[in-house]
Amino acid sequence: MSKDPLRSHEMYFNRELSWLEFNDRVLRQGLADDLPLLERVKFLAIVSSNLDEFFLVRVAGLMSARAESVRRRDPAGMAPAAQLKAVGERVHRMVREQCEGLAAALAQLASAGITTLVAAQWSNPQRLFLQTYFSKEVLPVLTPLAVQDLHPAPRLPGLQWHLAVLLKNAAGAEKIAVTPVPQQIPRWVRLPGEEVVLARLEEVMAANVGTLFPGTEILATALFRITRDADVAIERDETDDLLEAIEEAVLTRQRRPPVRLQVTPGMDARIRAWLDAQVKLQPEEVYEMDSILDAAALMELANWPGFERLKNVEWPPQPPRDLLGCDDLFEAVTDHDVLLFHPYETFDPVVRLVEQAAEDPSVLAIKQTLYRTSGNSPIVRALGRAAQNGKEVTVLVELRARFDEARNITWARRLEDLGAHVIYGIAGYKTHAKALLVVRRQGNRIQRYVHLATGNYNDRTARLYSDLGLMTCDRDIANDVAAFFNLLTGFSETVGWSKLVIAPTGLQRKFVDLIEREMQVSTPDRPGLIMAKVNSLEDPVICQALYRAGQAGVKIMLNVRGICVLRPGVEGVSENIEVRSIVDRYLEHARVFYFRNGGNEEVYLASADWMRRNLLKRLEIMFPILDANFKKRLIDILNTYFADNVKARRLLSDGTYALVERAGPRVRAQAKFHKDAVDAVHLAEQTGLQFRPLKNPKE
Repeated sequence: MSKDPLRSHEMYFNRELSWLEFNDRVLRQGLADDLPLLERVKFLAIVSSNLDEFFLVRVAGLMSARAESVRRRDPAGMAPAAQLKAVGERVHRMVREQCEGLAAALAQLASAGITTLVAAQWSNPQRLFLQTYFSKEVLPVLTPLAVQDLHPAPRLPGLQWHLAVLLKNAAGAEKIAVTPVPQQIPRWVRLPGEEVVLARLEEVMAANVGTLFPGTEILATALFRITRDADVAIERDETDDLLEAIEEAVLTRQRRPPVRLQVTPGMDARIRAWLDAQVKLQPEEVYEMDSILDAAALMELANWPGFERLKNVEWPPQPPRDLLGCDDLFEAVTDHDVLLFHPYETFDPVVRLVEQAAEDPSVLAIKQTLYRTSGNSPIVRALGRAAQNGKEVTVLVELRARFDEARNITWARRLEDLGAHVIYGIAGYKTHAKALLVVRRQGNRIQRYVHLATGNYNDRTARLYSDLGLMTCDRDIANDVAAFFNLLTGFSETVGWSKLVIAPTGLQRKFVDLIEREMQVSTPDRPGLIMAKVNSLEDPVICQALYRAGQAGVKIMLNVRGICVLRPGVEGVSENIEVRSIVDRYLEHARVFYFRNGGNEEVYLASADWMRRNLLKRLEIMFPILDANFKKRLIDILNTYFADNVKARRLLSDGTYALVERAGPRVRAQAKFHKDAVDAVHLAEQTGLQFRPLKNPKE
C-alpha cells in the first residue's frame, strides 16, 4: 500500500467491474427460486437491457481509448486495455449463467402452462400453421439484403437480431444474404390449441426463409446481433443549433463502429468468417448466446397475459398520507408541505399539480425541467394546454438525456408550437435537476408552489422507480427555485442560495463540508453518523472525505444501488464504513443524505449521485428537509433500508457482495414501505383523520 492510503489504487474498485457486480445482483434475482417465474424472466430481461447500454456507452468508450493508445489509469490502477480484458471475462461468465438461468426458467414455465418450442420440437400440423403464419404475417415485412453484392455494403442497424442465410444458386455459387428480424412483429408466435404453446419468430423465419430465395438451396442459417458505439457526445458550446446537432448524433449512432457481436451457438463457419470480416472484433468480443436473451423478447414473455399466479401480487400505489382528504392541491400545499414516496404513494398529485395549474385562471406562470418523460406524457400535455391558455410556460428540455434524445426533441418542438418558451440548458452542462415552479395569484398577493424531487417527471417510471419528492410553499426554497430558473434562462449569474445547494458550483464542496463537520462534532461517547442512499458512488473527492471521516470514528452507512468504487472494511482506513445494496421489485433511485451533526440532525434529498459527472458536469439540486416529522420519516426510511435482511447484500472488501445475514425478524424494505402506505390510508379511514387545509387564519 502507498504512503497515502486514501489515494492508493488498492482502496478503489474499478468503476466498470463494480457496475457489472450490480448487474450480477440483478441476475441473482433472475435465478432466485423464491421469485414468481415470470418475475424471474423479467429480471433476466433487465440483465440484457443493462448489458446493452453498458456496451453502447461504457465499453464503447474503453474501446475508443484503447484504439487511441490511451494508457491513463483509473483510480483502481487499470488502463483501458486491462479494463476491457477484465470486463470481457466477467461478462462472458455472466452470460453463461444467464443462459443457464433462462433454460431452467423455460423448463419450469412449461410445467406451469407456458411451453416454448424450438423448431425441432414442432409437430407437422404446427409446422404447417407456422408456414401459413409466415406467408401472411411475416413475409410481406421482410427485406432480404444480398450483402455480398451491394457496394457499399449496407450498414446493419445495431441492437437488432438478423438472420444470415447461406445460399447456393443454380450455378453452384455460394452467397450470403441477411434479413432483419422485424421488431414490429411479436417475437413469440402462439400455436393453435387451448394451452399456451409458443414458437420463436426468428426460428419461424429460418424454417421458411427459402420462400424469399426461389431457385436457390439454403445451406445454412444463423442469427446474429451487432452492438454499435453510441457514445456520441454533443456539447452545447460546440454547435450553433443544438437541436439539429442532437438529431444528427442520434442518426450517427447507426453508423458507428461495432463494439460487440452476439451469435447463436453452432453458427456455420462460412457465415462466421463473413461476420468476423464485417465487424472486425476480437474473439473475446463475440458472445455466443441464445437469441431470446434479447431483452424485448424476454419482456414480451414475462408480460404474457393470463398467468397472474406466475407474477408478483400487485402493490397498487396509495394516496399520499400528507394529502388524504385534500381535493385542492393549492390549498393543501399552502397549508402544509407534502412529502411523496413513490411508487408506494401515487405520482398522480405531481401530474395533477401541473394539470390544475394549466386550467386555473389564477396561475400566471409554470416553469419546469424535463430530463426523461414518458412517451405520452400527461405533464407535457398539460404544459401545452397551459401555454394555449395564455400562461407563461418555460420548460427546460434536456436534449442530451442519453437514448431519450429523439423523444425530447419531439416534445420540445411540440411545446414550442403551442407557445411555450423552450430552453435547452447551460453550455457545457446537462441539466439533471428535477424542479417545478407554479406562480399563482392568491387574493392580493403572489404565491409560489414548488415541487422538487430525486426522480424524473415520468409518470410511467414513477410506478417502477423508488423516489422521493417534496411539495412546498416555503418562501426561501421558492425564491431559490425561481433564481435557479433565471439562471437556466440566462437572466442571472450564479447567486448565493438560501436553502438549495446547486451543482456544479457548490454541491461537491457542500458534501465535503458536511462530512468534515461530522468528524469535528464526533466524540467517543457520541460518535458521528452519516447515512446516505445513492445510486452510485464514484467521485474520488467524496470517497477520500468518507475515508477520513471513518478514520476519525464516524460511523458511515451507505446504501448504494449500483457502482461503488469505495472499498469498505479495510483495517485502519474504512472499517467504520459499511456498504449495502438492495435489488428488489422496484429500482432504487432516491438520493437521501443524513448527518447526525451532534444531535442537530440534518436530512437532504437530491437529484445528484456521488459521481464526478453529477457534482461537476451537471446542473443538480440538493434541498434540505425542514419539517421535523418529515426528517423523522426519512430517517426511519433509511433505517429500514439498513435493516433489510431479505433483499440486501453487503459489499465485501474484495469487491464481491454477500447476502446480509438474517438476524432477528425478517425485514424486506420495499414490502414494509408498501405496507406502511396501505396502513396510513386505512388508519385515516378508521379514525376519520383528514389533513384538511386551513382556509383562513381564524380557522
